[in-house]
Amino acid sequence: MPQQRHPFPGQTVLITGGGSGIGRLMAEGAAARGARVIIWDLSAAAGEQVAQSIRGRGGEATAQCVDVTDRDAVNRAAQDVGGVDILINNAGIVSGKRFADLDHESIERIYAVNVLSLYWVTGAFLPGMRERGNGAVVTIASAAGLVGVARQTDYSATKFAALGFAESLRMELAKERTGVDSIVVCPYYINTGMFDGVTTKFPRLLPILQPDDAATRILDSIEAGRHQLMMPKLVRALPLMRILPTSLFDRAMNVLGVNATMDGFTGRKTAAPPARTPAR
Repeated sequence: MPQQRHPFPGQTVLITGGGSGIGRLMAEGAAARGARVIIWDLSAAAGEQVAQSIRGRGGEATAQCVDVTDRDAVNRAAQDVGGVDILINNAGIVSGKRFADLDHESIERIYAVNVLSLYWVTGAFLPGMRERGNGAVVTIASAAGLVGVARQTDYSATKFAALGFAESLRMELAKERTGVDSIVVCPYYINTGMFDGVTTKFPRLLPILQPDDAATRILDSIEAGRHQLMMPKLVRALPLMRILPTSLFDRAMNVLGVNATMDGFTGRKTAAPPARTPAR
């Protein structure tokens, strides 16, 4: 499948979860590269703050308060937006709890945000891309979609799902010669606050990523048409390490300290918004 470049100048880019963290940085970066940016966030104030910041620098940006777990709300907001050239599915949450401490409501919510929203949001904009014969659907997954991690039985599972979604979509779109790309990003922990308290045993091999650098690399990959971005470099070795017997693979992950990364996890100190049940 040949790479198809997606330069930002003149393009309409929609970013879910664009009101904070890596989403905000990607929104600001895409606007700086000449894109018209649409920010979807559950916090109207956070989304509008980013849009105002972009407009204050001479860029073009609007913000909408959208609950991406609500299929009907997504479809209504998508009608207001119109066509999108580059969709970045970035919205995500994490609990950091042991399996024994998870409650049913939080499990349902993390799947609604991290998995089901991929279907609702992509489903709202992909038909227009297919009709135009051009576009890109970008899925922000995680290195946790490549290896299970202690205290991530919910989060890691949703990122495995996100990776499978993006990869299967890429194959399907290519097979049907749609001209639309599916791009997946699998980063290690990014220092945005979402994973406050996590640690890394070997910072040179598995550094906690800096947000500005991560956002720049993601935008560069979209422009270059790369189908997959894994960072840092060691993350790329995870699929190859799967050839090891399970016991040796598990031992390697423990030697690298992967299953101890969440021991000090605190996450953001802000209260989580109330869950909503996706429309059926």
